[in-house]
Amino acid sequence: MDTSTIVSSVISAVAGQVQTAVAGKITLEDAAKGATTAQLIDQAQQNIDSLVNVAAGIGMSVNKTV
Repeated sequence: MDTSTIVSSVISAVAGQVQTAVAGKITLEDAAKGATTAQLIDQAQQNIDSLVNVAAGIGMSVNKTV
């Protein structure tokens, strides 16, 4: 092999490592976002579940005068 082929191969290998590192970082961020979203949805469901036993019409006739 000549020098230019070796240099080209090394540059390609480094670029591949960078791409793999970036892909790994994006995957971890997406996983964290997914976990946070799932937690937010779960908390919203718990809030809704706590209102199930509230009678119909509660909060409809609120006195808004100051």
